[in-house]
Amino acid sequence: MTTAADSIAGLYDRHAAGWDDDRRHRRPDGEAAWITRFAALAGSGASVLDLGCGSGAPIVPDLRAAGLTVTGVDASPSLIALCRERFPDQAWVVADMRRIDLGRFGGLLLWHSLFHLPPDDQAAMFPVLARHLTPGAPLMFTSGTERGETVGQWRGEPLYHASLDLSDYEGVLADNGLRLIERVVGDASCGGATIWLAVRL
Repeated sequence: MTTAADSIAGLYDRHAAGWDDDRRHRRPDGEAAWITRFAALAGSGASVLDLGCGSGAPIVPDLRAAGLTVTGVDASPSLIALCRERFPDQAWVVADMRRIDLGRFGGLLLWHSLFHLPPDDQAAMFPVLARHLTPGAPLMFTSGTERGETVGQWRGEPLYHASLDLSDYEGVLADNGLRLIERVVGDASCGGATIWLAVRL
């Protein structure tokens, strides 16, 4: 499944317009409430990092409305181009999230993005995430529930997802100075996603 994992950036880049259309018009009912909670923990005026930001919509408007400034990172140049067009006053970076070194932020979000990395790469991300957070800053991400890899289909092409076990996520959070505040497994209001909210100690 490594080939499918390696093709994620290209897949989103080829279908950037389609992804953007899907994302903006099929928003789960409960998503905005989670973003609002994350933003409240970060606090108005904070600078937050959105890893796997896609086209920026609909989450960036939520973050901006809460008084946050955004640095968005995505591996797709086409999606970042949409972000720059829509939100020219924010910072946008084309990069592989596994190789970033962007300083410290008052919040960090990986909404439906971490799960595109292979399991071992996901575990290796947590020191990177902790390094990018100031003390007290929130981290929020979505995941699966059992360690493994799956390849589905999206727009006629393979789409890779992977997960650690729930206990593994708990362990890498604790090992990297990230205190878990809440975890909801299979949140029906967010399409069945498992959602994690933690803060940097």
